[in-house]
Amino acid sequence: MLVNLEKILKDAEAGGYAIGCINTPNMTTLRAVVDAAEEMQTPIIIDHAQVHDPLIPIELIGPKMVEYAKQASVPVCVHLDHGSDYNFVMRALRCGFSSIMYDLSAKPFEENVENLKVFTEMAHKLGVTVEAELGVMTSTEDDTHGDGGGWTHETIKKTFTDPAQAAEFAQRTGVDALAVCFGTAHGIYAEPPVLDIERVKAIREAMPNDCRVVMHGGSGVDADQVRAAINEGVSKVNYYSYMAKACSKHMYEYLKDRDGNAYWHEADEEAYRFMKEYAKEVLAVFKNGKTCTL
Repeated sequence: MLVNLEKILKDAEAGGYAIGCINTPNMTTLRAVVDAAEEMQTPIIIDHAQVHDPLIPIELIGPKMVEYAKQASVPVCVHLDHGSDYNFVMRALRCGFSSIMYDLSAKPFEENVENLKVFTEMAHKLGVTVEAELGVMTSTEDDTHGDGGGWTHETIKKTFTDPAQAAEFAQRTGVDALAVCFGTAHGIYAEPPVLDIERVKAIREAMPNDCRVVMHGGSGVDADQVRAAINEGVSKVNYYSYMAKACSKHMYEYLKDRDGNAYWHEADEEAYRFMKEYAKEVLAVFKNGKTCTL
């Protein structure tokens, strides 16, 4: 069933677990992630990132995401990830997305607040939930020299979210969820991340009860740290990069073993199978603390 973030994140926080939010930039991944959630009988958030739109336009993949959500036997939220352009955000709304991340974290604090306040008021009238970001999260995907984009534990600390500012932002904007920076990064990590769990706790305690804490860059973080963050108030975890990389590596071996003697439909089905099983492992960590390598 198609839902927004409000109830599933409220239930997750009360139950001491988190909802996985996984990018679905193609039909194979979309099938795999939704089927994994159904087999696990757990809610799921599927999202389309603005940076993936050149791969497949939102007008093509978005309606399919909404269709899969409506037909699913578990709650499925169709979410826009890192929508930084207002026109693109409106395209997502026209496609029927039930939740929007309007990411203006690169803007000055006051500009971020004012824009999110206006947008959130409009979105809530449509029954759409809103996520924002405070603190500009480092991306290792900007790695033009093969050095992880300059990512280190020291440089990333400069991006950490201030708990008092997070509280003010949530109160003034009325957003339903806030992505905060406490040691994670987008992409593939140059060195193992170390999360500031005490900061997570401080942020959650400072923020309004009806605004949930979101962790981006969840892939590549060891399961114990992920669970620690969930225990201190994270109820949504974004996950994709390591899952996508793992599937590429698996398919390389799959095709190499067959010396090119594989039909594309067979290869695509193998990718689906791998992604589904991988997603189930990840969702198990978010749901019940199962130990595995994320």
